[in-house]
Amino acid sequence: MARKGLPQPAGQARLRPVSLVLAVVLLAATLLAGVLVGAAGLPVGGVLKALADRIPFVHIDSGLSVIDENVLFELRLPRALMAALVGGMLAMAGAGYQGVFRNPLADPYLLGAAAGAGVGATMVIVLLPGDPGYAVPLAAFVGAIGGVFLAYALGSTAGRGNGAATLVLAGVAVSSFLAAVQTFLQQLKAEELQRIFSWLLGGVGSADWRQLALIAPYSLVSTVVLLAHGRLLDVLSVGDEEAASLGLSAARVRLTVLVAASLATACAVAVSGLIGFVGIVVPHVVRRLAGGSYRVVLPLSLLGGAAFLEVADLVARTVIEPAELPLGVVTAFVGGPFFVAVLRASRRQVET
Repeated sequence: MARKGLPQPAGQARLRPVSLVLAVVLLAATLLAGVLVGAAGLPVGGVLKALADRIPFVHIDSGLSVIDENVLFELRLPRALMAALVGGMLAMAGAGYQGVFRNPLADPYLLGAAAGAGVGATMVIVLLPGDPGYAVPLAAFVGAIGGVFLAYALGSTAGRGNGAATLVLAGVAVSSFLAAVQTFLQQLKAEELQRIFSWLLGGVGSADWRQLALIAPYSLVSTVVLLAHGRLLDVLSVGDEEAASLGLSAARVRLTVLVAASLATACAVAVSGLIGFVGIVVPHVVRRLAGGSYRVVLPLSLLGGAAFLEVADLVARTVIEPAELPLGVVTAFVGGPFFVAVLRASRRQVET
């Protein structure tokens, strides 16, 4: 939590109401598009009336048939909400990691979360016969948390000279090891490779209300913690020694944000598989448009990430319909060139 007496670092900005309203409107528009677009055409007016009819004490005849209502509430709405939730979590986690490491290239998979989730999901698919059901997201969640824990434990014991750099190197080492474990598990049951790669490439096509309820509490906790630490990340951005002179424990803030960001990543990965680049693209765009203060970047990344992945999911299910592209492929098409652009911009800043 922020301390009342903590001085404001230079250049810190507050979240402007106009920016917040624009982000909310953008998200609402993409959510509406997410429930309207599909093989079965649904009228806009009927969808809006059906959604309003679910508000307590409001009763409106939508005019939709029973089949159309089932399509809306059992297929499209859970999928649209899941895409928004996953995108928001990944983007906000990316902003949190970038604040901790003071590096715009840091992303939610930095500390072994993705590799751990991949091992957990692969283990369930390989070892459990038949349809594992909700065991896959649960195992992915446990694996993601376990991967981050291993990276943090290794980074903490390796040395305290350069905390951020040590954690990054530990994350790379843990990710490499877990990737080897995952490859070994895949070879144990080669006939399941298609299912394994389908999960690894990411998607929200199987989203339902139970999955949303499964991750909602963890998503809420991580969101509250990260948003509450925006001001402290601004102070931390001036450097550990300067932050300590202002009465701030940099190690405590870094650990808290790492845990919250990793929890958000684990929630997203558990239900969607591995969807890359959201945590790099969205926070960077937000900084360019609204400034670099984390009091601004974190909430706008949450909303912007939700809208971004909603649009990506629309592309994934329409560009080659009736088939679908893996959602991770769509984000990689956008994020790959974007990553190169950010890398070149960072290099120019270092050279100047």
